[in-house]
Amino acid sequence: MANSAGAHAPETFRHIALDDVTSTNTVCFEHARAGDPGKLWITGRRQLGGRGRRGRVWVSEPGNLYASLLLIDPAPQAELASLPLVVALALYRAIVSEMPYGGDRVAIKWPNDILVDRRKVSGILIEAETLADGRSAVVIGCGVNIAHKPDNPLYPAISLSEAGVSTSPDTLFAHLMIELAGALDVWDRGEGVSEIVSQWKALVHGIGQPITVNLPDRSISGIFAGIDKDGLLALRLDSGDTMRIASGDVFFSRNDGSH
Repeated sequence: MANSAGAHAPETFRHIALDDVTSTNTVCFEHARAGDPGKLWITGRRQLGGRGRRGRVWVSEPGNLYASLLLIDPAPQAELASLPLVVALALYRAIVSEMPYGGDRVAIKWPNDILVDRRKVSGILIEAETLADGRSAVVIGCGVNIAHKPDNPLYPAISLSEAGVSTSPDTLFAHLMIELAGALDVWDRGEGVSEIVSQWKALVHGIGQPITVNLPDRSISGIFAGIDKDGLLALRLDSGDTMRIASGDVFFSRNDGSH
């Protein structure tokens, strides 16, 4: 185990680099339960129990980035819905910083997936837990396909190496650490959400296009009309009504080049 926050990282954030871990999110929660004050990054060389949204397994071989940030009481509960947009902005910028001549190949897929050439290159899993002392522990997990990608992904996937990008987990993490600190500062515990949404809209893929949103209990199709001030997806239905969606898996029509 080594502390390696780096010379350019904000001093208020700490970093513990590990080798094999169950998952970086799990380790963050262990620190939270032990009384950690937060602003703690955990990275792992490999995850033995990596997971994605809704319990999906996440490919966790060495060579990819596996990083999680522990925050304690980062914002009032009502403001946390916009946190995925904050993380997406930071991860987008970290990836673009490693492909300066390919920035137009990178886009955000609502709410927080990053696409390269319209294929998914990363995953973000945000989890929360109320601790025994009443504090709220929020863990932001980020995984980026650098050297590897899933064999049978739910959504078409790509790795940065496949996209012609030469980087390493350590280098990409250094960018992410700085970018997320800056984005969280702009977000300002939810007070700056309008600025975050404005920046996010300029980078998102597919506004105005037909989409299908898979919810836990059903699938709904319509037009991706944008996002509201709180970061919820606005889906315009055939009836003309607009539905606001807090979370779900978005799929674009196949003639868009992604699905």
